[in-house]
Amino acid sequence: MRFKIRITLFSLLVFITAIAQPVKEHGQLKVVGTKLTDAKGQPVVLHGMSLGWHNLWPRFYNAGVVKTLAKDWHCSVVRAAMGIELNDSGYIKNPASSAAKIKAVVDAATQEGVYVIIDWHSHNIKQNEAIVFFKEMATAYGKYANVIYELFNEPDYETWPEVKAYSEELIKMIRAIDPDNIILVGSPRWDQAINLPAADPIKGYNNLMYTVHFYAATHKQELRSRTDSAIQKGLPVFISECAGMEATGNGPLNYEEWQKWIDWMEVRGLSWITWSVSDKDETCSVLQKTASSDGNWKETDLKESGLKTREYLRKFNSKEQ
Repeated sequence: MRFKIRITLFSLLVFITAIAQPVKEHGQLKVVGTKLTDAKGQPVVLHGMSLGWHNLWPRFYNAGVVKTLAKDWHCSVVRAAMGIELNDSGYIKNPASSAAKIKAVVDAATQEGVYVIIDWHSHNIKQNEAIVFFKEMATAYGKYANVIYELFNEPDYETWPEVKAYSEELIKMIRAIDPDNIILVGSPRWDQAINLPAADPIKGYNNLMYTVHFYAATHKQELRSRTDSAIQKGLPVFISECAGMEATGNGPLNYEEWQKWIDWMEVRGLSWITWSVSDKDETCSVLQKTASSDGNWKETDLKESGLKTREYLRKFNSKEQ
């Protein structure tokens, strides 16, 4: 009996550690065909949260928040969304402070053993500034297996040739420093025109994936079908931003359509990130104003979208372990 109890306690400890330390479990990620896989070549599906724009909600860019997302929400990945143009705290006007906020999240994610997306959160091409930033990030973190680079959040009216040329310059620079970590490439029209890179993908580099974003009350079967077609053509897809309300970030949650998206992603083994850890008066901000800056939130600190997202994350990230 004593032996059985020890085995049970040991198994419980291993289970808890696996949830809290996905990087230890999966190691260096790589792309094989259209699939994200781990160091052993096994398929990996990441589920996590994106922090809001760093220059609008800087109070959440700290180790306590990342620890809460990893330990309580069971995130296997977090996304640090660095605002570029907005206000004097954005990267363009304040690069040092902006980079420091991102580094705080990357360092915390590394400590917690979860993957982390370094997101250039812009709708416009700022190639020179992006090269400087990603060179700094790749130099500092390229040796860590948990880092993922997102080159361009939601290109809006740029053409795919413009986005492709921009991305190729950044990829070339990053790969000279970091030959292995996953790089996420944006697609036009707020990451909905995934058919364009599917018809003309970037060639000559490994471990690239292309991003799709959806908001379930706005984007429905048409976008799912378009993404299916892109995957069938061989394009690796990563859902780096999504949520259950309208694309404006407001309006009621469309639970039926959100569940369709969740089921669709799970069947296809697509990783997904929900937007966002912030306390703005809008549906997509998952936190109430009462939420502590350092995490350790109570359920009363979560909005409707936060409660549902946390439920999804705890379900899927526990199951996959």
